[in-house]
Amino acid sequence: MIFFIGIKGTGMAALACMLHDLGYEVAGSDLSKHFFTEEPLVERNIAIYDFSANNIKDDMTVIIGNAFLDDFEEVVAAHQNNTVKTYRYHEYLGKLMREYTSFSVAGSHGKTTTTGMLSSVMNQHIPTGYLVGDGTGFLTKECQNLIVESCEFRRHFLKYYPEYAIITNIEIDHIDYFKDEEDYRMAYQEFVENVGKLVVLFGDDPECRKLNIKKEHYFYGLKEDNDFQAVNLVETEVDMSFDVVFHKEHIGHFQVPFVGTHLLWNALGVIALAHLVGLSCKQIEEGLHAFKGVKRRYVMEKHQDNVFVDDYAHHPTEVKVTILATKKRFPNKKIIAIFKPHRASRVYHFAKEFKEALELADEVYLCDFTSIDDKQDGIDIDITYLQNKIENSKILSEDEEGAKVLAQYHNVVYLFMSSKDIYHLAHLVKRYQLS
Repeated sequence: MIFFIGIKGTGMAALACMLHDLGYEVAGSDLSKHFFTEEPLVERNIAIYDFSANNIKDDMTVIIGNAFLDDFEEVVAAHQNNTVKTYRYHEYLGKLMREYTSFSVAGSHGKTTTTGMLSSVMNQHIPTGYLVGDGTGFLTKECQNLIVESCEFRRHFLKYYPEYAIITNIEIDHIDYFKDEEDYRMAYQEFVENVGKLVVLFGDDPECRKLNIKKEHYFYGLKEDNDFQAVNLVETEVDMSFDVVFHKEHIGHFQVPFVGTHLLWNALGVIALAHLVGLSCKQIEEGLHAFKGVKRRYVMEKHQDNVFVDDYAHHPTEVKVTILATKKRFPNKKIIAIFKPHRASRVYHFAKEFKEALELADEVYLCDFTSIDDKQDGIDIDITYLQNKIENSKILSEDEEGAKVLAQYHNVVYLFMSSKDIYHLAHLVKRYQLS
């Protein structure tokens, strides 16, 4: 039995499904409230229990989620049982990756979408498993490759030794752990040294350029000094097309069914790596067209004259990019930003940047901290700390009253942004707009 403490976590849920599909007996524990990640667990009849030390049984393999410290009751029970093997999530994943030709996608922003894109493209060529940070996992006995979203949180990705890697960008985050920008960058320096064959990096990012890479590597981006460059970009409200040159030679023309500069960057990193491992431009483009997006990354639906968007943006750069992309896509609609932060330390450190990003929206609503790990780092602030810095912003409760406040708008884009699940508010808003 493989038992997951915090099985509804995005990576944990994905890994649990993958191991189940390989034939392992899997179960886990978590809070009883609904999370979007639990649906594939329920579909597989994977048992989910309330937290209790009694869940830990002899001879289990126990995988511990990142949010659970060593003093958590189930973690204590697992460590005290000599017959139980324990792994942190990233430790077990690193062990699993060694059994496949493995690919890592790392970076401060865009790694979930890039992982999804790369998985879609590689599956045009060879059976490929993947673990995406939106709670999606796929792995069968036929898979030869394994693509993993690889997070720098507390240097966890240093447990991974992939053959290939993409680094989408390097911008300091998780400031409760990393001392400064140099410390953060050094984590990526250590990570690239783990990579067995080659690395592709976003060359328009000066922090990526500062890495001292001694193995085969290539830069991609829009500037001329990159190995892979996108040129002749044509962008509409629904798609974009561009040419790709490699060492100044044209390798292909691509048309992709999505918009936004950040998605162009992601696609270009995938094109670069896929080209280097031998895929044709036709295979790459087919894979990008087959990519249907990832959960909670700009998932859009229309209701009456309004548009509802659910996005994972939780860092100020991501918030800024998401709002700007929305402005480009819906130039004639007012943008209502609903933002719920994760980790007090991130808000405290990036308050100025959050203010500048959120003020790009027409209206700003803020939801307070509620996660188990929001204040683990010792920063004790509430959402008023950010509200006081954003003129005319309002605090929104995540309930019927909050939904009534939002339901007053018409012909707008509701932009829900958080690494936590706040999109349940959208369903309440739509219900009130129908009444």
